Amino acid sequence: MIPVTTESRPTGPGSVPETGPAIEVRRLRKIYRATVAVDDVSFSVRDGEIFGILGPNGAGKTTTVECVIGLRRPDAGDIRVMGLDPQADREDLHMIVGAQLQASALPAQLKVGEILDLYHSFYAEAADLAEIMDSLGLAEKQNAYYKSLSGGLKQRLSIALALIGNPKVAVLDEMTTGLDPQARRDTWHLIEQVRDRGVTIILVTHYMDEAERLCDRIALLDRGRIVAIDTPDGLADRAGVDKRVRFVPSKSFDDHLLAGLPEVTATSDSTLKIRRAPLMTAEVNVKWYEDGTTLQVAPGEVWILQGINALTIYPKVRHTLSRAFAPAS
Repeated sequence: MIPVTTESRPTGPGSVPETGPAIEVRRLRKIYRATVAVDDVSFSVRDGEIFGILGPNGAGKTTTVECVIGLRRPDAGDIRVMGLDPQADREDLHMIVGAQLQASALPAQLKVGEILDLYHSFYAEAADLAEIMDSLGLAEKQNAYYKSLSGGLKQRLSIALALIGNPKVAVLDEMTTGLDPQARRDTWHLIEQVRDRGVTIILVTHYMDEAERLCDRIALLDRGRIVAIDTPDGLADRAGVDKRVRFVPSKSFDDHLLAGLPEVTATSDSTLKIRRAPLMTAEVNVKWYEDGTTLQVAPGEVWILQGINALTIYPKVRHTLSRAFAPAS
């Protein structure tokens, strides 16, 4: 372990030293037999920040956050969460940290309401239970048994349990996996509300649109090492890749509507050349028709796409197209 100078700390459940970054990880290393899962990872998370950890499967994302919250003991490195050591101060840490893990299971014969009531009773200053249930669409499922829940509902319940203790720090690992598009947007809105209350959040995801929507900064993790840390816009600027979007509009429109946008560098034959593709995809309301070729993004805006996903279009470009194809008043 890296030597760290320690000072006397307040004791007792929920005692939190209010100094330094909310979370600090220095030279973290974790090995499973011959596999180096996390290799010399360092980062810090500011108080009240949503910090994303983004990377492919097997990159070491989950192992990293499990070390942060004390579920795994690192082989080397040093971690502080609100000034607490996840191994030495586990009782105090558990009172201020909420975690939604990538995989979890609860007793099959318990009802949703019973599970929520049980977890709610663990905390002296728990969150408003009715508000959490309403936000995550669980209010009508209070009498449903855990074993009867779909994968998406189990995921919502896991998120509720992570937030029920009114934590100072929340760690959310692949929180929207298995959720339908509307449930994803509702969950994003809830997380933004939680952040607005001053909660520091680590968000582990492989959804690029989710990271762009929610995160203040993102760490890109690959093969156990951090390859970049920056804002979503900063990472996109580093990529510097142009993208072409080709479409067949449902009616003619003036190319100058799009050529004047700062993101568009050229238009010709219904093809847009965008200065750089956004790092993440943009969230829009989409309806695919049975033939798989036409989608409706907004009333009156219909296009047939050729070989590219329309969700990568910049919001400003999308809004301009919407105006171009708006029905005549």
